[in-house]
Amino acid sequence: MYKNSLRSYRELPLRMAELGTVYRYERSGTLHGLMRVRGFTQDDSHIFVTEEELTAEIGRVVKFIRHMLISFGFSEFEVFVSTRPKESIGDAAWWERATQALKDALDAAEWPYQIDEGGGAFYGPKIDFKIKDSIGRTWQCSTLQVDPNLPERFQIEYVASDGTRKRPVMLHRALLGSLERFFGILVEHYAGAFPLWLAPVQARILTITGDADAWAATVLERLRAEGFRVETDLSSDKINAKIRQAQLDKLPYSLVLGRKEAESGQVAIRRFGAADSPVMGLDAFVAMAKAEVARKSEKA
Repeated sequence: MYKNSLRSYRELPLRMAELGTVYRYERSGTLHGLMRVRGFTQDDSHIFVTEEELTAEIGRVVKFIRHMLISFGFSEFEVFVSTRPKESIGDAAWWERATQALKDALDAAEWPYQIDEGGGAFYGPKIDFKIKDSIGRTWQCSTLQVDPNLPERFQIEYVASDGTRKRPVMLHRALLGSLERFFGILVEHYAGAFPLWLAPVQARILTITGDADAWAATVLERLRAEGFRVETDLSSDKINAKIRQAQLDKLPYSLVLGRKEAESGQVAIRRFGAADSPVMGLDAFVAMAKAEVARKSEKA
């Protein structure tokens, strides 16, 4: 794809991304739910840069990784710079420059890191990011690798500002790593009680009596029009049973509607884990929920 046309230094950094499937024959005793599977999906990206742009581009990727992980609610990280292993290719001077670029980018981001001596790939150094979940376990997720090898093997070039042909440096990065494993980590991190923006069902509308069914339909239509994932429970079950089921399902919000709410055009809000049910207008709830979605990292 890179070589489908002659590239100029003005086109770099050139960023390409894909969701790629990977398969490994893991022994049956090592399989573990979504955490360790035989087939998984990786959010892969390959970035071509000049050597002069290397540190700045690493810094942008590090910032992107931090934004992604914090958005999903992870605030504790362990970061490792993995250096040249015994079995490697390339000259020592290049390894030193590439490793220093990784360190400089992390220093600029004020992100503390540890050195993993000899832990790099055979073709280049890397940064590994490990996240800590709600019960203190660490998981390898994001990674960023520097690779001068593939541009050399594929004879990839760009035209520099002085008209000469030069080799770009290649970066490989995965933000979440295995998507399946990351989903598993999220489920356990939140114990199924996802933040509002992430919950598959964000709210359930619960009616106390049939008198509120028409208002429930209006509320459902409005919330779906605003982009929320909402369902209704219009069954004849007692309201306490409906609320209990919604709490067991760990839905972020239950909207309780009775005759009073239908007549006043309001909704009684029951937040997951909360005991009270404040009453507010539908517009106020929409504004509150939208603000909460925008913050992303708050737990439900």
